[in-house]
Amino acid sequence: MANNIRTQGYFIKRLRDSGYMVDKVFNNYNSADPRAWTVVIDPGGASIFCTCFINEHHENGSQLGSSCFELFDGDKFIPGRYRIKTNSFEILIEQLVKWGINNKSPNYGKSNSTVITP
Repeated sequence: MANNIRTQGYFIKRLRDSGYMVDKVFNNYNSADPRAWTVVIDPGGASIFCTCFINEHHENGSQLGSSCFELFDGDKFIPGRYRIKTNSFEILIEQLVKWGINNKSPNYGKSNSTVITP
């Protein structure tokens, strides 16, 4: 279970190994809550909150035991509260790159402010 995309530590390690900045936000949700944990990707930049949902069951037909990731940044780069069901970390990275949030961009992780020295 340690090398599972639904494990917060593994998820964070894979993001950092892929060149992303990521911080833990919360992982102590109530046992009745389908949310397992939340991290922030590119804190201070895109600041994308990623929440892992496990064992969700909605009227839309999702099954118990399924999982998905919700990505939200206040509609800056990502449309609405984007949910993706996947067991592939690469699919999540591809989606971040598609939105322009990637470590290959020349401005990734750089501040937008200009420092003026006297």
